[in-house]
Amino acid sequence: MFGLANTTNNEAVVVQITVHAAGFTPRRFRPDEQEELPAHGLGITNVVARATARADELTAAEYREGGRLLAEKVARLRPRWLAVAGVTAYRVAFDDKHAAIGPQERTLGDTRIWALPNPSGLNAHWTLQTMAEEYGRLRAAAFAADDPA
Repeated sequence: MFGLANTTNNEAVVVQITVHAAGFTPRRFRPDEQEELPAHGLGITNVVARATARADELTAAEYREGGRLLAEKVARLRPRWLAVAGVTAYRVAFDDKHAAIGPQERTLGDTRIWALPNPSGLNAHWTLQTMAEEYGRLRAAAFAADDPA
C-alpha cells in the first residue's frame, strides 16, 4: 500500500511509471487503472485527501489527521508494508522528525513502513531512475518477506 501526500495527475503518472520500472507491475498502469493494483499486491491512497499544487499548502494538522486515518486503514486492511511517498509527509503525519528515505523503525501493528521519495516535479533531488531504484529496494524487501527460506 502506498500513501501519497497529495497527488496531482502528473505525480500519479510518475508513480505508475516508477512502480512499473521498479518491477512491481508487469506493465505501466494508467492512474485510472488503480483498482487493478491490489492483484499485484499494491494499493495506492493519499495521506491527505485535499489536492494542492504544492505540498507546503497542506497544514501539519491535515497531515496528522491523514496519518491517523491512514493508520486506521492499515489496521483494517493489514498490508505487510505501507510506503509513504514523501519523507516530509511521513515525518509530519506520523510525528517522526528524524525519518529518512527507506525503511522505518516504526510499525503500524505488523505493518512495516517505508518512506519513499515524493513523485512531485518539485522534488529535483530524485530522477525517475533513482526513484525507481528506491522503490525497487522496497520491492526487494517486500518480496524477501515472501521467501519462506
